[in-house]
Parts: sequence; C-alpha cells; structure tokens
Amino acid sequence: MAVEHFLDFSLYAGMFIISVSLVEAIWLSRRDRNTATPFAWHEMWLSVVDALGRKLYAMLPLSWTAIVLTFVWEHRLFTLEVDTVLAASAFFIAHEFCYYWAHRTWHRIRFFWASHAVHHSPNQLTLSTAYRLGLTGRLTGTDLFFLPLVWLGIRPDIVLFTMLINLLYQYWLHTTWIPRLGWLEYVLNTPSSHRVHHSSNVDYLDANYGGVLIVFDRLFGTYVREQADVPCRYGLVTPETSRNPLVVEFRHWASLLRDMCNAKSAWTSLNHVFRPPGWSADGNGETTEDLRRKRRLQCSGRGREDDLPRPSRAPLPNDQATHTY
Repeated sequence: MAVEHFLDFSLYAGMFIISVSLVEAIWLSRRDRNTATPFAWHEMWLSVVDALGRKLYAMLPLSWTAIVLTFVWEHRLFTLEVDTVLAASAFFIAHEFCYYWAHRTWHRIRFFWASHAVHHSPNQLTLSTAYRLGLTGRLTGTDLFFLPLVWLGIRPDIVLFTMLINLLYQYWLHTTWIPRLGWLEYVLNTPSSHRVHHSSNVDYLDANYGGVLIVFDRLFGTYVREQADVPCRYGLVTPETSRNPLVVEFRHWASLLRDMCNAKSAWTSLNHVFRPPGWSADGNGETTEDLRRKRRLQCSGRGREDDLPRPSRAPLPNDQATHTY
C-alpha cells in the first residue's frame, strides 16, 4: 500500500470514529443526565485532543522505528506474499500473537506503561476511549514488537496496516451497553472482555490483552470473565482527575523520572524502568501482585476472604448489559 493511501485511509478512519463517538456521547449524556453519574464531556474532549495531537505529531520526522523496520526488511530471511487465504490466515494469527505479547508488555513494564496508561486514564468507558492512545507511543518503539514478522518476510507497510485494522476493530469494544455475545466470547475479543481489561478492580487487573482474538489470553492464562458481582470500575488504580491534556499525557513519565532520580542506586533506578507499574524497592509497592497480596492479608486478618467476590463466581448472562456511568 502506498504511503499516501495509508495516510488517507488513516485520516478518513479517524474522522469516522470521532464522529460516531460524538453521536454516542450525545446519546449517553441525554440518557444519564438525571443520574448520579452523568456523562463526563471532558473525558471525550481529552480523547479528541489526544487524537488531534497524534495527527500533528505524525507529521514530524520522529519515527525512529521506521528506520529499524526498513533495516530489518533489508535483512529479511524470506520474502513472503500474503496472497492466498491460507497465507493471510497464518499472517493474521501471527500478527495477533505479536500484538498479545506487545500489549501484555505495555502493561507489565513501566517504561511502556508510562505511555499506555494514557489509554486507560478515562474514568468512563466510551467509544472516545478507543482513540486516546497517548502521544509518546511512537517514541517508545511500540512498532518494534512486530519486527519478527518483517524479519520473516512480511512487508513493513502490510504489518503496520494490519495493526491499524486491529485498532479499528477494537473501537467498538469500548462500550458498556453491548452485552456478552454468547459463543463468540470464546474466540473474539468482545466488549465484555474489554470492559474487564479497562477495569481497575483488583480482580480484573492485567487481563484480556488480545486485539481481535481472545484465544491467546485463554492459552496463556490471562483471560478473566466479566462477573455480575464484580462491577467494573473504569480508569486507573489511582484515578486520573486532571482535565489538563498535558498532565494526562505526561503525568506517568514525570512520575517515572522522579522515582528514577530518587532511587538510591543505579540498579534500583533501572528497576523502576523495567519492573511492572507500582514496583517499589522496599517490597511495599502497588503492582498487581502487591495489591492482591495485601488484600489477601487484609481479608485473612478479618476472616472474610471467602466472602469477597471473585472472578470465578456469578457469570453474566448473555443478554444482560450491566454497566452505567
């Protein structure tokens, strides 16, 4: 695909998804205007600013990953054509595999999380959440997770275009009003699975990393089913309350740099970069594992651990839409 065609498709797709999200926002604001949790318009505007910022940012010659992709393509092992159903299917599954591990890494290594946290910062889950992706993704080298596909012989433009299609598929997943979808839940990433992914509940953290498919989450043990007795609480573990786009975009980078500078050794400083978000050198951090361990200790002290809702209980019926704002 020619570069200009890729850019045109990206531009028109962006205009479409923002327009549809605005329609949803108007409907939700009217539906929830007399509720205790009305629609928060500032959440959508923060997402729009992020999307426009990334479009402007894309015009700057800062994509160092393009140089790496070109280098790997020039030293590829083979030249593979995606020109048959079998080849396209194999490439799609391989691309999904790379996306799963990329997405999992974005959550489990703080360096990547500093950028990806922007996508999880909305405290309500709407279609506009889908395009709040963070301004610094290109600088962190997120495209490099797909280098194995290029090295094996898939053209870089095909790999990147497929990534765009992957993200476009995920657009409709950012909703609270679409129920579980029956047997499709076993194969595809669905709104129900993605609600869990965007939740900050301890039971739901670090789950459901798939793009189009959910099969790799099931295979590698990161799938968690949405439960009726564990309503999703959207946003970050420490909720983002700022309405300043610069704060939303760069808060986590500032926090990372502060922890690195305050570290007592170079080794501790590096651990802040490559360990999971919430890691602390004294062992009293707020990683997913820390939060679950603290809850177990707290509950065992009260003798009530078995009374807490867990992901293995009370599955949602297929026809039940459960969440409002």
